[in-house]
Amino acid sequence: MGNRNNITVFILLGLSQNKNVEIICFILFLFCYLAIWMGNLLIMISITCSPLINQPMYFFLNCLSLSDLSYTSTVTPKLMIDLLAEKKTISYSSCMTQLFILHFLGGIEIFILTGMAYDRYVAICRPLHYTVIMSRQKCNTIITACCAGALIHSASQFLLTIFLPFCGPNEIDHYFCDVYPLLKLACTDTYRIGLLVIVNSGLIALLTFVILMVSYFLILYNIRAYPAESRTKALSTCSSHITVVVLFFVPVLFIYIRPATTFPEDKVFALFYTIIAPMFNPLIYTLRNMEMKNAMRKMWFHCFWKGSNFYEKRSRISL
Repeated sequence: MGNRNNITVFILLGLSQNKNVEIICFILFLFCYLAIWMGNLLIMISITCSPLINQPMYFFLNCLSLSDLSYTSTVTPKLMIDLLAEKKTISYSSCMTQLFILHFLGGIEIFILTGMAYDRYVAICRPLHYTVIMSRQKCNTIITACCAGALIHSASQFLLTIFLPFCGPNEIDHYFCDVYPLLKLACTDTYRIGLLVIVNSGLIALLTFVILMVSYFLILYNIRAYPAESRTKALSTCSSHITVVVLFFVPVLFIYIRPATTFPEDKVFALFYTIIAPMFNPLIYTLRNMEMKNAMRKMWFHCFWKGSNFYEKRSRISL
């Protein structure tokens, strides 16, 4: 424990050492971050301010958007600041805090995606019992379970890392604090800890991914007997969900399912689940969803109509 205090600050090597590349990345990620905020806020406002909030699928989508927004905000602002900074540093306490929050919010996202798959399975395979099974109380219980599961996962990762002694190099070859880059810096044998990380992160992600794929396979199998219109709607919804799942899980599995080693490609793959997936989720869920499009149109039309009436009344009063 005493050796750990030899390192009070970590240096993040970031995505590149080339200043021109960093400036280009900053501009790119700035637009991505703005798109993440605009897209997810649009979804959250559209769902919250419409009757869609009473439907389980959109209740979960609302929670997913909030999770996406929080998750990417744990990493992206710090990344953009470091892209313009001469020295990219993070304190030991900030590093551990970022690791805990990142895995907590990432765990919530993984479990919410599982909840959404369960919701679609019940809606399509057991439609007559859907309203009874997916009651608001059941949805709240699922979200609570997602948070509890994420907290257990994150606390485990945190406890595996917080007691590691750091007494040598302090350069993290990444743009945020994660378990594997920190294991590489620890001045102790981390083989067993690496195995525990695989079980806690890799196997959980793999098991969840398999469960999700099996559930969507069962859904696709069951909709064969549906009428063409219902089948098209179900396929559209499920294809959106599957796209999000693949976009998020494949990079996660690439990083966490293997032994405790790091590759330069890890930073590129991490961009998919920290920035790219949260940016594309709103597009994927809205462009292929007529109910979401209609809710957005009604909301913005209502806002525009109220705003027009307000300015019209003010102009009449002034006259």
